[in-house]
Amino acid sequence: MTLSKYREKRNFKVTPEPSGDVTKKAPHKEGLYVIQKHRATQLHYDFRLEFEGVLLSWAVPKGPSLDPSVKRLAMQVEDHPVDYGGFEGVIPEGEYGGGTVMVWDTGTWTPESADIAAALKKGDLKFQLHGKKLRGSWVLVRTHGYGSSSGKSWLLIKHRDDFASTDDIVATEPKSAVSKRLLADIARDAGGDVEKAATGDPKAQTTTEAKKSPAKKTSSKKTSISGASKKQR
Repeated sequence: MTLSKYREKRNFKVTPEPSGDVTKKAPHKEGLYVIQKHRATQLHYDFRLEFEGVLLSWAVPKGPSLDPSVKRLAMQVEDHPVDYGGFEGVIPEGEYGGGTVMVWDTGTWTPESADIAAALKKGDLKFQLHGKKLRGSWVLVRTHGYGSSSGKSWLLIKHRDDFASTDDIVATEPKSAVSKRLLADIARDAGGDVEKAATGDPKAQTTTEAKKSPAKKTSSKKTSISGASKKQR
């Protein structure tokens, strides 16, 4: 596991994202799990699982579904540092992934697959989520990709259990799991593009509404509560 690709894509003199240079003091008893809602070029949800000192990461364009009959595309992207799991704020426009980031869900995960590395290599990783919003049994299954995406295309699927539902959780639970803010609120507090961020919220603000709530001029580097191909970011 390496963070070289992650670091190559970012200018840490500009972006408030963690560089991953600080070594974590002690591993979680269970692996960290987080989903970050990210309004960059397009809205998507970054699904992350801690493994071997990094966060394995997938970009899920439509977000997770609690319905076992629904298969969500999940594009595997570069590993992220573990402390990225607490990042909530604004990546400056013009930087890789420029836009607003929300910690949409967080908690821990435990594998159902006996050998995680072998399951990842095979492309069939089963696990339990213990989050604030997502719980129960899930699976990530690799599919046949196309061109440069070959091997990076997966499906995120909910297993049938007591936590399965036909409710659209991305619609019913739009706020941050840690700060209880919407994307527009996060952008406003960090001096980001409020109008753009609001398009990722349930009821997008109009241009007039966004102008009534001007963004603060504070540096985005001050907003970080402790992450897809470039097209997704």
